[in-house]
Amino acid sequence: MKIDLAHIIPVLRDVLEDDTLQFTKQSRAIDYTAWTSVVHIYIVSSIEKKFKVRFTTYQILAWKCVGDILKDLNEGVGE
Repeated sequence: MKIDLAHIIPVLRDVLEDDTLQFTKQSRAIDYTAWTSVVHIYIVSSIEKKFKVRFTTYQILAWKCVGDILKDLNEGVGE
C-alpha cells in the first residue's frame, strides 16, 4: 500500500495540536510555528508507531519537507 499525504496529515495535525493545519508535499517545518525541533521528534515517533517503520538518523536529518518524509516512509513500508 502506498502511503500518501492524506495518510500522514492526521498524524501531523495531532502532534502539532491543530486540526486546521494544511499540508502539501512541499510543506517544511519552518512553515509552522508549532513545529519545533522537539515536536519534530514526536512527529517522527508518531509516524514510526502508526506505520510500523523505523527511520535512520541519516534519513531524518536529510528531510527538508513533508514529501521527503513520505518518500522514506514508502521505502520503509514497501508496496
